Amino acid sequence: MKHILLSCLMFIVVVSLGQSTVSTIVHNGLTRSYRIYVPNSYTGNVAVPLVFNLHGYTSNAIQQEFYGDFRGIADTANFILVHPDGTLDPNGNTFWNAFGAVAGVDDVGFISALIDTIDQDYNIDLNRVYSCGMSNGGFMSYRLACELSNRITAVASVTGTMATNAPANCNPEKPTPVMQIHGTADPTVPYNGNANMLPIETVVNWWVNFNQCSITPSISNVPNSNLNDMCTAERFVYSGGINGSTVELFKVTSGAHTWPGAPIVIGVTNMDFNASVEIWRFFSQYSMQSLLSNPSEVSVSFKIFPNPAKDVLHLETNQIMDRVSITDLSGKRLISTDGQVDKLDISTLHPGVYTLIVEHQGTATTHKLAID
Repeated sequence: MKHILLSCLMFIVVVSLGQSTVSTIVHNGLTRSYRIYVPNSYTGNVAVPLVFNLHGYTSNAIQQEFYGDFRGIADTANFILVHPDGTLDPNGNTFWNAFGAVAGVDDVGFISALIDTIDQDYNIDLNRVYSCGMSNGGFMSYRLACELSNRITAVASVTGTMATNAPANCNPEKPTPVMQIHGTADPTVPYNGNANMLPIETVVNWWVNFNQCSITPSISNVPNSNLNDMCTAERFVYSGGINGSTVELFKVTSGAHTWPGAPIVIGVTNMDFNASVEIWRFFSQYSMQSLLSNPSEVSVSFKIFPNPAKDVLHLETNQIMDRVSITDLSGKRLISTDGQVDKLDISTLHPGVYTLIVEHQGTATTHKLAID
């Protein structure tokens, strides 16, 4: 079945090739690859959300890109979509170190470094960074919610769960909205759990309690629009959490280890709703700023782009600027302007490396600037 899926995906890749690019970064001594999808609507003039979509165990980035497909949604909603590749476990299978059991594989650090890398290359809204995933990718998204909540706004898991010991080591720094999508007949990650995996409803209840949502959900039936998919779905919404946070569960009765609405059916797959559409609908409600109790907790965000630059440098920040300056590496001030600015004319500067200084309420933030 995997070979059939892969063959179908490769055919789709042939007719769609060119919409995504492949890049690598080196993290913790390992060369890591990722696919990045930039929608046609992206111009770089405004900051856009960033969505991670993590593959399952033994799968890879390109398969997840087409199986759990967000590309059309990204085109419409204007967000950048990233499909990273995991590493190889001792058995030679691609995986995410969601349990933290494999020494030397720092996937939390990798995702954090990847956020920084993409933010340097594109104009990213760091208040709106999300992670979702299939199976092992869902496990990993939960680990990011636990250990990288200062950078990940909300998460979603499709056919994944949390390890039985995960809650004891889960200490998010903020309320974290969570969506879980799971089939009751999942043979790989059982809905009712096992010795190593928590039951799905236990995971949902843990996040409901952590976010202080109402323990009584709003329950609705997903319209059974497809009578041939051999399963039905219910939606549970736990609202009223801290700073508007919620938890959602799509319970797919008789559903298997599959992504609802997927373009390729590899088991009992619910076709009454599309998981990708629902995940983005869920994510799009939340920003990091809205989830923090105190607005002063929002980290200072400052972007300069492009970098390297030529002729014009664009600036974007969530703080009021008192003065912006550019100096050479000896500290000599070459350009200076008072007050709020969104761009600087740098056409008089020669190619090289400079320092950009932003002054705000008696403090100064410096940034390295390259000019071509």
